[in-house]
Amino acid sequence: MNSLSDNEKKAAMKEKFESLLNKRDVKENSSSLTREKLLSLIADVKKSKTSDKKVPRDYWLLQHYDVLEVQGVEKLIVPVTNATSDVMFYCSSDSLFDILHETHLSIGHGGRDRMIKELNLRYKNITQNDIKVFLNFCESCQQKRKAGRKNVVVKPMIFSHMNSRCQVYLIDFQSQPDGNYKFILVYQDHLTKFVVLRPLQTKRAEEIAGQLLDISPMFGAPCILQSDNGREFCNKLIDDLKVIWPEFKIVHGKPRHSQSQGQGSVERANQDIENMLTTWMQDNQSTSWSNGLKFIQFMKNRAFHFGIKRFPYEDMFGCAARVGLSTAAIPKEALNSLVDEDQLQNTLTAMNVSSQPDNEKVIEQTVLNNPIKKL
Repeated sequence: MNSLSDNEKKAAMKEKFESLLNKRDVKENSSSLTREKLLSLIADVKKSKTSDKKVPRDYWLLQHYDVLEVQGVEKLIVPVTNATSDVMFYCSSDSLFDILHETHLSIGHGGRDRMIKELNLRYKNITQNDIKVFLNFCESCQQKRKAGRKNVVVKPMIFSHMNSRCQVYLIDFQSQPDGNYKFILVYQDHLTKFVVLRPLQTKRAEEIAGQLLDISPMFGAPCILQSDNGREFCNKLIDDLKVIWPEFKIVHGKPRHSQSQGQGSVERANQDIENMLTTWMQDNQSTSWSNGLKFIQFMKNRAFHFGIKRFPYEDMFGCAARVGLSTAAIPKEALNSLVDEDQLQNTLTAMNVSSQPDNEKVIEQTVLNNPIKKL
């Protein structure tokens, strides 16, 4: 058990993070906005929107900023145009750490590139340097870095259809059993990289077949099933499935199908899952990794996959992964005040009218006639 509580560790981490940010030269963090500066911009933008006689600075402000008010909360955002439907916020320096911390945990202690992808969906002025500084203070990430990563060459196999080829492999957790559970089943579709994780008591084909029988009716059965546990194991697995599901017809793929492709992808995925599961147990002070697998599966599938350049969850289901309203583009202060469907509907309506087509026309016409000076 750690001597410091989670809140104490978070507070200490926040203090170090903000102390270092305050020491940086302004030019290194030109996108940072203090609370005072952000409130001043909100006031200036509101004034510019209602001004009858606009000056160049007004047009520049309206081109770069807008104000969104939801449930009495005012937020500085990027102007929403017809081409961009998502709301992107500007954050203040005093809220930066909390945003980074929440995002980092939501993607299972994902690294810099995954955090960039996630944060770029909602925030405009968070820099790579901000993320790098934050990660340097995360104890769990530092422990992973010290352990080192294997030099794995990952060249993903590309298929044109989902379920063309799926792979089943095991992660050995016998050194840290969770009750009767000693192994982790990883089932992955090669096209979407979508994974399903299940705890196993043994690595017998019969138990794995039972888990695959639970998975396949949800997503469909693959044409080729690949396993690195050997040809005989894969054949036994398919035979067991046929007994329970007579219509089931697939063939086994070659074990270690292309050392530089299939196996490299498997090792990378294994390492990722183990790291995410370890940090989940640390964050939740729990050794029950069988329960953590549910959350790791979701975190991994919603994280950007650099092999296919897409999000596995979105590739599989055609929409972004959601965690209720917490992943919606609603200001956190407004989110906390929502208690019923009517308030939610009013909030969503307010979010949709943030687009300002009239302002766009005014800006477009004025830019042609007047030089715009940046602040």
